[in-house]
Amino acid sequence: MAGEQYSAERADNRQAPGGEDTTSISLPPISDSTSVEPKLTPDERAAVAALPAGSALLIAHSGPNAGARFLLDQDVTTAGRHPNADVFLDDVTVSRKHVEFRRTPEGFRVVDSMSLNGTYVNNDRVDSVLLRTGSEVQIGKFRLTFYAARPASARTQA
Repeated sequence: MAGEQYSAERADNRQAPGGEDTTSISLPPISDSTSVEPKLTPDERAAVAALPAGSALLIAHSGPNAGARFLLDQDVTTAGRHPNADVFLDDVTVSRKHVEFRRTPEGFRVVDSMSLNGTYVNNDRVDSVLLRTGSEVQIGKFRLTFYAARPASARTQA
């Protein structure tokens, strides 16, 4: 299926300039990318299950570093194009100091560092937002999925 067909006609039933009274365009099907969590490989599932308490994992699912994993185990983890960033994302669509991932009592929060292209979580541009497992963080052309460590009680019951 290449897309859906939509037509637009003038409401006043007059002929449009140039003799045309109907305009048709083809658009791709609408998809809600926030509703589809990327499938994890067995290795990725094992890495998420083994996360130490108070940590989290970012897995790159698209972009130049697809497949890369980044451990969030500090109170503040920086991400950007600067070689000294904790999460080095080498692409011109990423600012040198793009975002910070901050560990708080509620969980991890992503905070945009006034980046040029912005930071998006689940397709919404954000300045700062608390992340949940499965949240998709877009930094430039990189799409990273966030996975928080399960509480210790949940791991012992599993």
